[in-house]
Amino acid sequence: MVFAVMAGGYVVTEFQEIQRLRVFGVDAGRPIQEVFPVLELPVQAIAALGIPLDTTSYAFIAGVLGALLVLEATRRAIGFYLMVLVSLFLVYARFGYLISGSAPFIGVFATNEIGWASIVQNLWFNTENGIFGIPVSVSVQFIYIFVLFGAFLEMSGAGKWFIELAYSLTGHKKGGPAKASILASGFMGTISGSSIANTVTTGAFTIPLMKRSGYRPEFAGGVEASASSGGQILPPVMGAAAFLIVSFTGTPFADVVVAAAIPAIVFFFGVWVMVHLEASKEGIGGIDASEVVDFSPHFKRGWFYLVPLGLLLYYLIVVRYTVARSAWFTIVALVALIALVAAYDEQTRLPLFGTIAALFAAHLASFYAFGVGLAEALFGARAGPLSLGRAFDFASGDLGTIVFLVGVVFLLAHPRGEAPLLDYDEQVDEAAETVASFVGKPALARNRVFEYGTFLGKSMDAGARTATQVVIAVAAAGIIPGVVASTGLGPNLTTLILNVSGGSLVLLLLITAVSSIILGMGMPTTVTYIILVSLLGSAISQIGGIPILAAHLFILYFGVIADITPPVAVAAYAAAGVAKSDQFQTGVEAFSLSLNKAIVPFAFVFSPGILLLRGTGGPDTVNVLSLADVLDVGFFVPYVLIPVVCVFVGVVALGPTVIGYLYAPVSRTERGLFAVASLFMMAPGLIQVVRNTLGFDALLFDLVVRGLGVALFAALVVKNRRASEANGGGEEPAPVDAATAEA
Repeated sequence: MVFAVMAGGYVVTEFQEIQRLRVFGVDAGRPIQEVFPVLELPVQAIAALGIPLDTTSYAFIAGVLGALLVLEATRRAIGFYLMVLVSLFLVYARFGYLISGSAPFIGVFATNEIGWASIVQNLWFNTENGIFGIPVSVSVQFIYIFVLFGAFLEMSGAGKWFIELAYSLTGHKKGGPAKASILASGFMGTISGSSIANTVTTGAFTIPLMKRSGYRPEFAGGVEASASSGGQILPPVMGAAAFLIVSFTGTPFADVVVAAAIPAIVFFFGVWVMVHLEASKEGIGGIDASEVVDFSPHFKRGWFYLVPLGLLLYYLIVVRYTVARSAWFTIVALVALIALVAAYDEQTRLPLFGTIAALFAAHLASFYAFGVGLAEALFGARAGPLSLGRAFDFASGDLGTIVFLVGVVFLLAHPRGEAPLLDYDEQVDEAAETVASFVGKPALARNRVFEYGTFLGKSMDAGARTATQVVIAVAAAGIIPGVVASTGLGPNLTTLILNVSGGSLVLLLLITAVSSIILGMGMPTTVTYIILVSLLGSAISQIGGIPILAAHLFILYFGVIADITPPVAVAAYAAAGVAKSDQFQTGVEAFSLSLNKAIVPFAFVFSPGILLLRGTGGPDTVNVLSLADVLDVGFFVPYVLIPVVCVFVGVVALGPTVIGYLYAPVSRTERGLFAVASLFMMAPGLIQVVRNTLGFDALLFDLVVRGLGVALFAALVVKNRRASEANGGGEEPAPVDAATAEA
């Protein structure tokens, strides 16, 4: 802790000296005894032993301490392997000059000799690259506030409500528990954006029910891991890497949300198709109606949990506030909303809403008459009167504060009442009981004011703990672009990759996909994204012909896939622990169910219309589709509508490929043909070498190949349907209750 304060404190307090160090080098800084005169005697004693601490720049010492502490924090919070990987980059930065430029294959990694002082300066005192570079800056500006938003939403009980809502919608249908798992994981993805967190949170509910209904343990774990990994690509929150995309590409977050929407829906739809086919194949029904909550009363009890998500989208897409501003306003609204719901019961309902309405009306009237809010007006402040519309705009901005204050006052006035609509997360209840017992007043745990205060504290605690891991991960990963920038590795690596790919976009994308999966084994998606953007981003940009946002989303998708790809599939292993299944086989099932997640990125790179984008290059030359683009039939139909429809039909074709069943069992040959049909419909650009050989027009080739895929798929479906009818068709499986499952 002392070393951390020393290293970080120097950066905060010695800005003028750091500015000089950028010119004269880190060795030009003051020695430690000049910065801390109290350490004069210890420093001289150490110097007498032959260690030149008295002449060493304190800036250098602070940088070394900071880098080492980041590596140790990485080992503790993330794991040993990421620490080793980052450390290897540091070793390369110092000793890469030993590689001969004329050496075959590895000569491209040759670099000039760089001293430790220069390395430390680039890593600790550079705000463009290094530890305090763009990744950490983005985590401070954007990621933390969204992590905090997710924590508040989860601690309010939204997670549990979303899971039960998913079961009320699908639990009674064929394969209902698995379908509910997909919906619940999608809902939870809007809260946390973490594959592992989603898996263990929703899996604790969904996996046992899937096993009881008849799904194999490995399949149940695979469904949960696959669906939970999709949380990082599901708007509006997405994972931490989405905010890095905003910074690296210069694309507004609202545009990232719009672009990511259709691919995310396609992914969840594809997993849905596969679990439906598995249920049809194995004769798995839904769970008994007695075990599922009724949709209408459940929705009425917790519909307010949807309000923060709606507000977030409104701020981001309609009003187009900045990312941090949108998230902050949404958190304020959520805190006020929970205060209102906590104070609400049959006794307080009318006076509660009446007080809010009266205060808002008085606040509005104050702006209308005096041009200032009610509080300022009561203290005599005056300005010019406003129009009713302007007054409403000003007054509505304070509505959250009014709701919060009124809610807290009513909680204080009725501390022993019940909150029939609110069911805090179990962690909040446990924390309230623990603190109440600690202070010797167990009855406090049932006090509504105390519960609300515990909710606020536990939300901030959970947000800080989650954000700590994210910030440490991006700080460690920031070392890699720092090394790439300081050694000149970037241009050399770009040249190598372009030479290996031969200028082929398909080959370059395949290299990127494989690299993402390998690097992402056991590492956070955010880290994988940062590393690959540093190493491959320039190469993808130079080949061109695609929107930069599409290229970065491509890297993000394959970073997410790494969480469920054996042999190191961390999300699948978490699901296997809940399902008590074989870890490797669970990973295989999860990857198989996510196969469409590996094809969809190729689909939207070759057809950016799937991302609702028009144009190529950066944000200056690419735009989200406008009404004029939609009305431009010559563009919209072939470049947007047909690719979107085909990608949805394509993931349906992937279902029989993976499951081996449609209306009837599918042979190996037919599974291969279904796979071909799926690829033709989703990503005809993968065979662009054929197009180039034949000299076809790009659009004509695209439409012809998609048409062949549709025709092949239709023929296979008709054949399989006839086979099913010849065998007498299939019967709908009956719901499975608990007693039958036990038997």
